[in-house]
Amino acid sequence: MLFALLTTLHWIVCIILILVVLLQTGKRADLAGAFGGGGSQTAFGARGAATFLSKATTISAVVFMLTSLLLSMLSSEVGGGAGKSVLDSVPASSAPAPPAQSPSPTPDSPAAPSKNP
Repeated sequence: MLFALLTTLHWIVCIILILVVLLQTGKRADLAGAFGGGGSQTAFGARGAATFLSKATTISAVVFMLTSLLLSMLSSEVGGGAGKSVLDSVPASSAPAPPAQSPSPTPDSPAAPSKNP
């Protein structure tokens, strides 16, 4: 139940994070930024302090990281695979495969003529 709830929250946060990042404009997207101006002497640049979208990006990124960590910890507990590797389930082969044999030359083919100067 908790795993399904966290997975649903993770999906919602992923979509919100994508949308919030795509809605933001760049730092130099205004007209003054095109000509090299735009608040180079100010503390926060031409955009001012943190906008709603930048705060929403920060919050959704933190929630995304937390849900990612929680889901990874829960998935290792649910599967009983604490400390197990994916490679542990692969069956071990008894011996390596023999090298491929190169085809032997056929005696019926004519030899290349030799060039003696």
